[in-house]
Amino acid sequence: MTKNIVVTTLGLGYIGLPTSALVASAGVRVNGMDVNKKIVETINKGEIHIVEPELKDYVADAVRKGYLKAFEKVQPADVYLVVVPTPFKGNHEPDISFVEAATRNTIPHLKEGDLFIIESTSPVGTTEKMRDLIFMERPELKGKIHVAYCPERVLPGNVMYELVNNDRVIGGIDEESTEKAVEFYSLFVKGTLHETNARTAEMCKLTENASRDVQIAFANELSLICDKADIDVWELIRLANKHPRVNILQPGCGVGGHCIAVDPYFIVSDYPLESQLIGKAREINNYKSFWVAEKIQNARLEFELKNGRKPVIALMGLAFKPNIDDLRESPAKYIAQKVLQSSNGEGDILLVEPNLKEHPVFKLTDYKEAYQKADIVAFLVAHDEFKELEKIEDKLVLDFCGVHN
Repeated sequence: MTKNIVVTTLGLGYIGLPTSALVASAGVRVNGMDVNKKIVETINKGEIHIVEPELKDYVADAVRKGYLKAFEKVQPADVYLVVVPTPFKGNHEPDISFVEAATRNTIPHLKEGDLFIIESTSPVGTTEKMRDLIFMERPELKGKIHVAYCPERVLPGNVMYELVNNDRVIGGIDEESTEKAVEFYSLFVKGTLHETNARTAEMCKLTENASRDVQIAFANELSLICDKADIDVWELIRLANKHPRVNILQPGCGVGGHCIAVDPYFIVSDYPLESQLIGKAREINNYKSFWVAEKIQNARLEFELKNGRKPVIALMGLAFKPNIDDLRESPAKYIAQKVLQSSNGEGDILLVEPNLKEHPVFKLTDYKEAYQKADIVAFLVAHDEFKELEKIEDKLVLDFCGVHN
């Protein structure tokens, strides 16, 4: 496959836009599509709507050179990348309606020889369902187009580097589709491209994130035990990790994000009897957020009894992980909501998120100002800015994410 192709990406969010910009930077013409008019207009100005290091330069350069342009409707292409959200419904069942809608929007444009790739995290069998949908609507294309699945493996805050250098797992509906997708990713990926089938590739993505969730659940459960046992969990983990075959992760106030907090449910939903450990890990990590909120509320009550007034509480961090602006499935956001609800509007609760200028629901306070004013400081996210704050002895500091460790 040469660079003389046209690529259409469906979805210009946290993965779709970086992918589009990266492909365009390789000299391939990319038509990005998003249903959000404001996002389309922002990108066409050479600007971005999300926080991600290096992304702004990639987008500005690609737009300036004419390799990247955004649209509100799907544009004809040779390669189609579906990079839309796959959330779960209220009962934790996966929702592939966005993937299906993107596929339906693509179907009228497909022609013989085209490559259709799903990158969205999906339940096992989704790629085959979309293949069947395409061939049901366009039976004349059966055996004449290529369909594959290739999930991303990136860490927010380092996306542009990892999209290039991380290995990728690529699974087609047949060997020819796999080979065609490998040719495409070879244009801009330096990591090793591992060939498999679509179902295995889908499960691989879910397995990677479920594995992380289980490991974090162990650390979070350990933090609950250490709190009751009056043991410093950070010191304990540091010492336990001196063992040559032990590598315990760091606990936090739960698990968030569009991957680790969501993907395990895709497995549990389809295989409830078999996924006992995976399901329990989800319960533990969700409970940790509830536990943190309770600890903050108890600290507030103790302060009132001791001092005869309501404390000023600073909730430090709302993102789902350090040094990003992404609040999707954020345990810190959940905790903030719980603390606000329990306060009934009484007392000062200062919400801090240094990676956001504003929020449509929360009133944000500068992190230095909040830290100075607060009687109780609850660190929910280990942002770099928080690690630079000097300790003040007369404050009650609740460190749930290891800022001071």
